[in-house]
Amino acid sequence: MRKGFDGLAVLVQQVLAQNPHSGALFAFRGKRGHLVKLLWFDGQGLCLFSKRLDRGRFVWPVTATGTVTLTPTQLSMLLEGIDWRRPERTFTPTLAG
Repeated sequence: MRKGFDGLAVLVQQVLAQNPHSGALFAFRGKRGHLVKLLWFDGQGLCLFSKRLDRGRFVWPVTATGTVTLTPTQLSMLLEGIDWRRPERTFTPTLAG
C-alpha cells in the first residue's frame, strides 16, 4: 500500500463519502493482508499509523458496503493479529530481523 496522508484522505472522501477530519478512525488493509494503515484526525492534524505483520494476515471483516464499525476490543484484536472469530494469539515473534 503506497498511499499516505493525502491519498488515504481522498479515499475517505471519495469512496467512503466521509470527512477525514471528523475524528473517526479509518482503517485500510493492503492487498496481501499483512499491512494495515490507520488514518485519524486528532484535532490538530492527520495522524497515520501503520503496522506490518511478519507472519500471517490481518483478519478483515466482510462487508458489502466497504464500511464497518469496530468496537475498541475488535480494533485491538485486529492490530494484535488476533482472529476475532477465534480469539487466540496467532503468532508471537521470537527475534527481530
